[in-house]
Amino acid sequence: MIVCAYVNVRMFSLIQKDTKDTQVPESKGGEREVVAATHINRERESRGVLLSFVKSIQERDIVTYEHSRRVATYAQRLARCLGWSRREARNLALAALVHDLGKTWIANTILNKSDVLSEEERRTMEKHPLIGARILIGCDVDSFYVEPVLYHHEAWDGHGYPTGLHGEEIPLSARILAVADVFDALTSQRPYKAALTQEAARERLLLGAAASFDPMIVRAFLHLLDTYPNFMLPQRLCALPTSSNAQQNALF
Repeated sequence: MIVCAYVNVRMFSLIQKDTKDTQVPESKGGEREVVAATHINRERESRGVLLSFVKSIQERDIVTYEHSRRVATYAQRLARCLGWSRREARNLALAALVHDLGKTWIANTILNKSDVLSEEERRTMEKHPLIGARILIGCDVDSFYVEPVLYHHEAWDGHGYPTGLHGEEIPLSARILAVADVFDALTSQRPYKAALTQEAARERLLLGAAASFDPMIVRAFLHLLDTYPNFMLPQRLCALPTSSNAQQNALF
């Protein structure tokens, strides 16, 4: 597993602002090319780090790994349905593969508990988005990938965690990931619950629209669910290829 130093998650906003504000004057074409090349190199490095974390998640917890694979596929399809480019959707899928990275730092006694979590255990579990974001920031991963990891448990009505963002304050990438994540969680068997049918999960998403989820994204997801008979992915285990290029081809 890659080990990177933790940094305060408040730095995320500074990283995000620095990325968005990076501009080169029109008269300095050479500098613009340098900035573009730097961005491409940083994205390549970020993808390499993320794929290494995907491998570590697979080795640590195969159930979380398989869940993340399905969530990545749902998120990618949903992003494309919403008009995202292939590259943007692919990058969101990569972020989805590590959205539960923080859970690898939580004890198995909590992760695999078959009974209701205690209040203290629930608070511990709710730290996983923050833990995952800190790990990624500490590894200098591009902010695009950090946002959905940090905010995918925020709620449309402001009652989510870890920061209580409301409505469109929540990044769109995180709102897409939230719907994909919950659908797969509902339709998967867990130590504490049985899997729901596709129809039952569909009703849960409808009930959560405007409370937990962005209603527009729920409508788009249900459109995909209703349009494509085989949209729901099977619960199966699949190996991750060993080479970096093979990993990227298999995942996307």
